[in-house]
Amino acid sequence: MPQLAFANSFWESYDALEKPVRNGVRKAMQKFQQLTVPELQQDKGLHLESVEKAADRRIRTIRINDFWRGVVLAPDDGSDVFLLVNVVPHDDAYSWAAKRLYTTNSATRALEVRNVRGIEQLTPQLEKAAAAAESLLFAKYSDRVLRELGVDDQVLRAVRTIIDKAQLEAFGTLLPEDQFEVLQYLAEGFSPEEVYRDVVAVRRPVDAGPDPDETLAAAIANTTSRITLVSGPDELADILEKPFAAWRVFLHPSQRRVAYRVSYAGPVQVTGGPGTGKTVAALHRVKHLLTRSPDTRVLLTTYTNALAASLRENLGLLLDGDASLLGRVEVTTVNAYAHGVVARLDGKVPSPIGDREERQVWQQVVKKLGLPWTEQFLAQEYRHVVLAQDLRTLDAYRAASRRGRGSALSPARREQLWPAVELFESILRDRKATTHLKVCARAAELLAASAPTHDHVVVDEAQDLHPAQWRVLRGAVAPGSDDLFLTGDPHQRIYDSKVSLGSLGIAVAGRSHRLRINYRSTEEILSWSTGILTPVSIDDLGGEGSDTLAGYRSLLHGRKPQVEGHGSEHGEVAALVERVQGWMAQGISPSEIGVCARFNVLLDKAYDKLTAAGVPVARVRDSPGADVEGVRIATMHAMKGLEFRCVAVLGVTAGAVPFAREVTPAFVDALQHDSDMLRERCLLFVACTRAREALAVSWSGAVSPFLPAVS
Repeated sequence: MPQLAFANSFWESYDALEKPVRNGVRKAMQKFQQLTVPELQQDKGLHLESVEKAADRRIRTIRINDFWRGVVLAPDDGSDVFLLVNVVPHDDAYSWAAKRLYTTNSATRALEVRNVRGIEQLTPQLEKAAAAAESLLFAKYSDRVLRELGVDDQVLRAVRTIIDKAQLEAFGTLLPEDQFEVLQYLAEGFSPEEVYRDVVAVRRPVDAGPDPDETLAAAIANTTSRITLVSGPDELADILEKPFAAWRVFLHPSQRRVAYRVSYAGPVQVTGGPGTGKTVAALHRVKHLLTRSPDTRVLLTTYTNALAASLRENLGLLLDGDASLLGRVEVTTVNAYAHGVVARLDGKVPSPIGDREERQVWQQVVKKLGLPWTEQFLAQEYRHVVLAQDLRTLDAYRAASRRGRGSALSPARREQLWPAVELFESILRDRKATTHLKVCARAAELLAASAPTHDHVVVDEAQDLHPAQWRVLRGAVAPGSDDLFLTGDPHQRIYDSKVSLGSLGIAVAGRSHRLRINYRSTEEILSWSTGILTPVSIDDLGGEGSDTLAGYRSLLHGRKPQVEGHGSEHGEVAALVERVQGWMAQGISPSEIGVCARFNVLLDKAYDKLTAAGVPVARVRDSPGADVEGVRIATMHAMKGLEFRCVAVLGVTAGAVPFAREVTPAFVDALQHDSDMLRERCLLFVACTRAREALAVSWSGAVSPFLPAVS
């Protein structure tokens, strides 16, 4: 009986297929396992066929239906392992397959694939340009050094034409995975010895001899990071039923080089736009840290409970449910971790109040003291100045920097404002209450006077953390090598936290990495959504400069976003129902569809109309499990960290995005006004970039000024 293996390129194509086609794939794979190798060659149903003029003589196609073909790498060395590498339309299958060549890397011994035709066509053109170039990117490395790192003759010829890192990245989709990653490391300034240690040695089999085993089965067995080997019919049925789970923690080469570097000398920062794999990199970094020592304790943390639950689920998937490893990782939000620290060391924690109750307390303060400021201004001053700098006295407040606040405060004005801070905190003490950030401030104070709780801290969605929360994380781990690994995207900052990491003892200079390839959304969705942020400048993650989406791109293509207005809210919701039904008719399951709006009022109407039409619906706030069928509906804020094949964004009106109540008037504080408007843009950007294949944006009445046109 043949044994099946699946490349991660297969899972990505399979997950995007319509339901009837997936069913066809399942039937074909089940039949595949039931036949002997000779029977496979003769079976008329599967049509296992060679590809004319293929670069790799082992490439075959199999019939899924009249329109779709599977692309298979078949053994020609007596083994019985077949590798399914893609599912593509019939007309594209043969041209796609003919260009691919699968080889065994001489250094890592892993199976890797290249677009051999693309390299053959592009190399001569680049050689002409290289002849006139003043310098070449890899000129200082000899052929011998590059070959020791696994670079073969064809790639070596191409490497000798590359002028700069941008050209290398452009070449990347054609090159074999391990070889491309070696070149990326060298281009970033790592020495050949470091590259061998961090890329080659960690993948090379311990018992590898001087010459690689060229059999397909051996190469597949050495490629566990990119290939899933299926042991039998039951495992096949299970893995095809939940395909996305098989590759959603897959690490692409650009991510692997930051996640699996053996060690960093201090804090590391990884940034990138939506879909670039920051969270996946964070999860793999946790895995790497855990396997270095049997006693390692890791804190994996993020901003919200929903994101923490997602991290916990995906980490379990990545670690294959290994209880011994999972038991050494604490996965929680920063606020929950801080609460636990205070409860453990103080014995009790006052109850944190919510945003609405906090505003009410500030209203009470303004009224009682007769102050000339609004409760919104005071709440922001408290958050962005007092708590951000951990100010405890009037003298400290007098001397504090108010960078980023648009309204100047004279010493006299600061003296007038400080009693408001004291009264606010006094009211909370009387109520035996506090705020989440005050709990963090206390936790940081306690940690500073005690021993760290973890060996390493890994942070996801770092852009939304407040300085008080960063102090907690700084206190959770001792400064040193591999202490903090941070991932985030300033373009997804939706909670207006202003941070200078350097001032908090978290220096990432020389250890910052940017991911630029979106592996989730199509280029059409990505480029349109990026237009939401095009008019503005974004501060970087550490607050030391600006960040940009320049070079941010997707390798996937699909339909343009549907952007349309309606005469009434009723008409908009009716159109939503039709659109969702249309997606489902294409074979997309309800749980792969997300619907969001700024406010729950509109979501409730959408919920009722979808339900009345017989469409199953589940609210994200109810934390429905993967086994719960239903279109997911959520506020824009709750969409953070989620992704769906199809997303509908409702109610994108001038009154909702931006929402006036969340925006400081320019006459009160011009800088805060600009910051609030940017946060509103980022919120819409986050909502739209949750879509992988299809995005629909709608409104009734006046349209939001943030929406770009569809070209």
